[in-house]
Amino acid sequence: MTKKIPTNWTGRDDAMVEHAIRRGASRRELLKMMMASGVGMAAGGSLLMSAGRAVAASPVYGGHLKAAGWSSSTADTLDPAKASLSTDYVRCCAFYNRLTFLNEAGEVEMELADSISTDDAVTWEVKLKKDVAFHDGHTLNADDVIYSLNRHLDEAVGSKVNSIAKQMTEISKLDDTTVKIVLATANADLPTILALHHFMIIAEGTTDFAKANGTGPFLCEVFEPGVKSIAAKNPNYFKSEGPYLDSFEFFAITDNNARVNALLSGDIQVAAAVNPRSLRMLEGHDTVRTSVSTSGNYTDLNIRLDLSPGDKAGFIEGMKYLINREAIQKSVMRGFAEIANDQPISAASRYHNPNLKPRDYDPERAKSLFDKAGLLGQSIPVIASEAAGSSVDMAVVVQQAGAEIGMNLDVQRMPSDGYWSNYWLKSPVHFGNINPRPTPDILFSLLYASDAPWNESQYKSEKFDKMMLEARGALDETRRTEIYWEMQEMIANDAGTVIPVYISNVDAISSKLHGLKSNPLGGMMGYVFAEHVWLEA
Repeated sequence: MTKKIPTNWTGRDDAMVEHAIRRGASRRELLKMMMASGVGMAAGGSLLMSAGRAVAASPVYGGHLKAAGWSSSTADTLDPAKASLSTDYVRCCAFYNRLTFLNEAGEVEMELADSISTDDAVTWEVKLKKDVAFHDGHTLNADDVIYSLNRHLDEAVGSKVNSIAKQMTEISKLDDTTVKIVLATANADLPTILALHHFMIIAEGTTDFAKANGTGPFLCEVFEPGVKSIAAKNPNYFKSEGPYLDSFEFFAITDNNARVNALLSGDIQVAAAVNPRSLRMLEGHDTVRTSVSTSGNYTDLNIRLDLSPGDKAGFIEGMKYLINREAIQKSVMRGFAEIANDQPISAASRYHNPNLKPRDYDPERAKSLFDKAGLLGQSIPVIASEAAGSSVDMAVVVQQAGAEIGMNLDVQRMPSDGYWSNYWLKSPVHFGNINPRPTPDILFSLLYASDAPWNESQYKSEKFDKMMLEARGALDETRRTEIYWEMQEMIANDAGTVIPVYISNVDAISSKLHGLKSNPLGGMMGYVFAEHVWLEA
């Protein structure tokens, strides 16, 4: 039985949405409007484009695209297994392909796989497309897939999805174009898991990632970690359409205003993840527009449970009451966010627990908890960086709230370069930024399981781990939902991660750029935009 998700989204009525924008409809009204037509949260995201835009009737071939992300470092990599930043994901999507792909409606589509089937959600058969060529001319076969998947199981590789891949207990070859995957326990989400950026397929035996050799829409011409990459169109790409661009250059401009100014001056055509504070800079400019998607991205305050002050009873709870979520939503995010309650599963997911109401902003209660913990008045370092979107502004909001009750939160702003390797996961109190993931199991496996590689607060619970395994194999959707709701409650109450809002990703783009859509895996069309966009002449 081939696992398929029925298509239930035919697109958004742009005229209706644009009319609502003109009359001043609230963001909530727009979301309700799109949900009513089968889009919005249920589809894993939304795309609001500025009213009155010109839409090219059909794709245009040719042109060179320059796009700027917001974060980069000398640790940038072309190894999909080790990818951890949006910068890495953009390049991996340009040079490689996955077995499956999530479209804008959150539905699983086949990419390198021709079909994926199972009878029991334990043993899976993957049939590959034929005559797909790697950039070096090598034809894709089962050995390439087996090699790619097995790398995630090799501890020496350091794969970011090792904990997820561990459920694959057997990866074997049935014939040159067929692979069998056996899981430790039933998991109906396997086709969705294989759509993660890390599960890109590389050629068998690849160990050198100085230059990518994939099956993707672009050939890697230049890759300078922390500097830039330049890609040229793959003339032998196996898909019938795309890419439309002749070439594609990607780099980072970490300063938000500089990124916007580069777009306004025409130096770039995409300014990714623009801070909402900068949107006023775009007003009155017909040459640019914005793409807004809400799919569960968040910046969180992480307090390690195993280090001081997080190991003091009451401190983490106090910080959760000191977070003014409404102020963050309105002043920091300029309304481009939905208030959250420390649960990583947003309303974009059908498994979101709606009963977890946001904690009240209660500084006096926080003060009492800090006092009981013996920390009131002590200087507590809080590490933030522009690398973790909007974290510096969030930190200032919390710092000011702390000052009013005698809590000294020492905000330390660190440079973007090196933040993820030097401070994230390591500092006792620090910020992170998590891209959307398509299933709760993926989020929990990466961030909250006891052996999670990105366990930001070092949350460990044997009960949580057991529930995660039960939900993974549950074919009864009612039971599965019950488990996921309880797990979200456990995270909100017991983990040291404070998630104040779900952030709407705002990409600013040239009005000459077309083809950009929303995607449940994040902004820039889930980082795969280079393959699908085109430039108007």
